Amino acid sequence: MKKFIQSLLAKKACKLIEKHKPIIIGVTGSVGKTSTRNAIATVLSAKFDVAPNIKNYNNEFGLPLTILGKQSPGRSIFGWLSILFSSVKKIPQVFVLEYAIDRPGDMDVLCQIAKPNIAVMTRISTVHAEFFRSVEQLAEEKAKLIACVPENGLVVLNADDPLVVGLSGHASAKILTYGFSPIANVHAVDYSLWTREDFSFEPGEIFSKLSFGVETNENGRLNVEVNHLLGKASASSLLCAIAIARHLGLSDDEILSALPNTKHEPGRMNPIAGIKGSLILDSSYNAAPASMQASLEVLGEFHPSEDARRIAVLGYMAELGQYSEQEHRMIGMKVQEVGVDFLVTVGEIARDIRRGAIEAGLREDQIQHFSDSVEAGRFLDAQLRKGDIVLVKGSQSARMEKVVKDIMAEPTRAEELLVRQETAWLNK
Repeated sequence: MKKFIQSLLAKKACKLIEKHKPIIIGVTGSVGKTSTRNAIATVLSAKFDVAPNIKNYNNEFGLPLTILGKQSPGRSIFGWLSILFSSVKKIPQVFVLEYAIDRPGDMDVLCQIAKPNIAVMTRISTVHAEFFRSVEQLAEEKAKLIACVPENGLVVLNADDPLVVGLSGHASAKILTYGFSPIANVHAVDYSLWTREDFSFEPGEIFSKLSFGVETNENGRLNVEVNHLLGKASASSLLCAIAIARHLGLSDDEILSALPNTKHEPGRMNPIAGIKGSLILDSSYNAAPASMQASLEVLGEFHPSEDARRIAVLGYMAELGQYSEQEHRMIGMKVQEVGVDFLVTVGEIARDIRRGAIEAGLREDQIQHFSDSVEAGRFLDAQLRKGDIVLVKGSQSARMEKVVKDIMAEPTRAEELLVRQETAWLNK
């Protein structure tokens, strides 16, 4: 029955695309898909009627549901029948869709549902590598999205990832690159992250300000400044959005007017006021080696005053297969490299983060390990002090949002600010 419904959904979505011919922008990669998708959708909304993925609908069921503008009815057969027999009278001019894969062949299915006019590749990491022989095989599967873009389309690649750049041979369409590399067609210069100098973080205040210049081969410089977006990964998402917006004819004024509206979804590197005047860098949605490294680099950009500390609260990274021990140890070494003052690890697999940190020079009295996120949250509740900067990150199954909820200044806003606050998740 599942395969049958999936097939009918795909056919219904394909017919809708064929009839209305919207611009389809497909975003893939191992990390940064959602942030990049949201940035593109936000900027393009200055000129077009745009629809991004509904929630995290980025697989063989989610993609057609987004195109149909419907939410999953779960296990209700009547709900599915209602969707299959419903009519869609109007669709947006532009879809910005994530294409997520777990196994070989997944991308073929997604490309058959919605063949993109523009394809974006963010970064490749070992996340979801469990069912692939190597990272290279994973990259080749994702590259199928690039290959299916028609010659009159556009392929947009992250120039800061050599593995992504190496996939350019799969494209028959025009290629546009973005990133911090000076060879990128659209590249960032003069990057800076401003943070509060008094290091007292209270609800409602501006905690940080991201600024950088954008230079291209053809257009003049564009100066970008946005509040509460953190790190080079966030800037990279904005660069990609700017590249696509210019390609689709948006003016610099339209782009600049839309950029301040860009926001990350809950759990994706959001600054949240913590207890006792601390600041939480909430990246609890999920974790992969590349995103974990990027988040730690952001933590390293904060320079706490007096006796305040940089604290990394890291849960394990799932679905790494043969790469698990190595990647966790590398994260531990990164912890020491960026100057973390105190490390909290969560989950048995995360013990390898601890080992890597100790190997790199972090003292054992600077580390605490807990079996689950609830224990870690209780510990931090008693330990935090004014000005502490606390990065919280881990895989979905580590449930690191429980740590954030325990130490956030406004727990009554958890449903609004945190990930996985639906009843089904809270009961797990």
